[in-house]
Amino acid sequence: MIEARGLTKRFGSIVAVQGVDLSVGARGIVGFLGPNGAGKTTTMRMLTGFLPMNEGSAVVCGFDVFEDPLAVKARVGYLPETPPLYPELSVGEYLTFTAEIRGVPRAVRLARVGDAMERVGLRGFERRLLGSLSKGYRQRVGLAQAIVHDPPLLILDEPTSGLDPAQLVGVRALVKELAADRVVVLSTHILQEVDALCDRVVIIHRGRIVGDGTVTALADAAGAGAWTELVLASADNDAAGRLAGLPEITSVEALASDGARKRYRLRGGPGHAVAVSALAAARGWPIEALVPHRASLEEVFLALVGSES
Repeated sequence: MIEARGLTKRFGSIVAVQGVDLSVGARGIVGFLGPNGAGKTTTMRMLTGFLPMNEGSAVVCGFDVFEDPLAVKARVGYLPETPPLYPELSVGEYLTFTAEIRGVPRAVRLARVGDAMERVGLRGFERRLLGSLSKGYRQRVGLAQAIVHDPPLLILDEPTSGLDPAQLVGVRALVKELAADRVVVLSTHILQEVDALCDRVVIIHRGRIVGDGTVTALADAAGAGAWTELVLASADNDAAGRLAGLPEITSVEALASDGARKRYRLRGGPGHAVAVSALAAARGWPIEALVPHRASLEEVFLALVGSES
């Protein structure tokens, strides 16, 4: 669905995007993450043909973005961070206009507009002026214009911005539904949202892609992979050294202790928990907890882009 090679964008002396390579298939949800100013929005605008690239190439839905931008735009639903709305139009007028310029046939135009409004929770708002809507409802209108022509590719830049918790649940369910038969590229600052929705995560930092894969794969590559929390009711003073001496253990980190109770963060290969249990039994260390943990997306993000972000 997307094949981009060497995407580069400069604004004067500032290089916003540097040699980005990106390949996206025909199904699923791809989370596009990065700190502010990393190049997320600029990359999305280049892929949708709204911003020309200085170098590189991009083929989207089988069409070259540079050579055939109209064909690309006809097959992409794009929700920018701030939806481009006309405040003097009603919701119905705006979506009908959007459907027309998107090439939706007249015979099915009203039905498509009604379906889009129904999906994003705008039924009954046909005559409301866009200028009178709250930010959350303007965001819903933006989503509706992105899906009104039933595109095979959706690119959503902060789609849940301004939504209340109840609206968030609805939009997340909608994104999952839409991804059943198309691909969704989703940019957001809400890491939990990406963790819950996305099959794949792409992380961009300072204009370059620094991570691409599942959260588990990225965690392993960044050294922030799965770990085990060990809590001992009591232990020898050299417990950390003895744990580190186990062949199955790759790292031992002493955590805050409470009196005689000792806590450790352990990383190791398959079977390391069994080896730890055997060592504890041999040394007479009472184990209070031996709990596996999966690295969070936040830990992976910080490991890849640095704590300064």
